[in-house]
Amino acid sequence: MSRYGLLNCHFSVEWGGTRLGFVEVTGLDIHVDVAAFREGDSPDLGEKKMPGLRRYSNIVLKRVVQEQDNDFYAWINTQKLNTVERRDVTIRLLNEQHQPVIVWKISNAFPVRYSGPTLNAQGTDVAMEELELAHEGLSVERI
Repeated sequence: MSRYGLLNCHFSVEWGGTRLGFVEVTGLDIHVDVAAFREGDSPDLGEKKMPGLRRYSNIVLKRVVQEQDNDFYAWINTQKLNTVERRDVTIRLLNEQHQPVIVWKISNAFPVRYSGPTLNAQGTDVAMEELELAHEGLSVERI
């Protein structure tokens, strides 16, 4: 490991589609709700708190638009009346030797939003597309 820490620009994503590089992944968040309560016979006028449900942010995968590759759009089109193709997604932060150091495992992910590129006749930016995924769990492993 670098003595300055890991860079956030060296990562890989396995998402069950074409093996292409992603330029950005966001939404690796876990939030635990707080359940507050007070027992009726408690002399303490304050609340007690305990952990409640876990909530996960949606994951957003961003990549360069590729010719002849329609995987993002095809996956979101698997949604039919309360059913959708679910996939497990694995994101790895890599070290200088291309070995994983931290692994995020996302369970039962499915697409909830596709965003095509912003087109601008006067621009020179690379065309990007995004796929937003809802999911049912996120685990973090440090290797």
